[in-house]
Amino acid sequence: MARRFDGKRALITGAAGGIGGALVAAFRAEGAWVAALDLEAPDSGDCNLAANMGSDADVARALAEARDAGGAPDIVVHAAAASVNAGVADTPSADWLRLYDVNVVGAVRLIQGCAPAMRAAGGGAFTFLSSINARFATPTLAAYAASKAALEGLIRTAALELAEDRIRVNGVAPASVDTDLLARNFAAAPDPEAARAANVGRHPLGRLGTPEDVAHAVLFLSSAEAGWMTGTIVEVDGGAGVTRR
Repeated sequence: MARRFDGKRALITGAAGGIGGALVAAFRAEGAWVAALDLEAPDSGDCNLAANMGSDADVARALAEARDAGGAPDIVVHAAAASVNAGVADTPSADWLRLYDVNVVGAVRLIQGCAPAMRAAGGGAFTFLSSINARFATPTLAAYAASKAALEGLIRTAALELAEDRIRVNGVAPASVDTDLLARNFAAAPDPEAARAANVGRHPLGRLGTPEDVAHAVLFLSSAEAGWMTGTIVEVDGGAGVTRR
């Protein structure tokens, strides 16, 4: 039985994280050859790469290694992200610049590095991981939220610019996803169980998201089933965006 991505090549950043790891597994299960990239090379892909998404040289080298190993990607997913817990006035300018460099300019580096081969091949798909925080005031994650709002603007502009080349650009905006990172945040609270319960209560569907919930949405956007979708931000948030509690 044919799988959705048989014969396709995917590049996934942030592949060592909870969501990134689920993405690698999901794309491989659907037949894709996957180049998995993170700050330290993961061990989950067909090709495993180390790169800092905030570095032109690192990204260019990693893309060259991926092409040498399996060919230019047809599908690119940017799940890597940097964050810092602080408000507007408390976040040093260097952290603002670092977050924008990884979260937003990292996506630009991927477009500039991968779109030419997609254009020559007759099309391709980019999906960038945004966040519910792009659309809500988030005083404790000021720079992160602002960078994700900027990323959503980039998605729309890139989608328009690349449409004539049949290159689609979309985003997925999750709310709270049950990863090791989120668990550590709960554990750092004075009452971890209460912190988790309060977070769950912000989602009308009554649970946290799973990495697989996000992966399913990315698989769809990357597939021919979403062939008439570009410039779209899909909210995978358990209803949290309907009523921010």
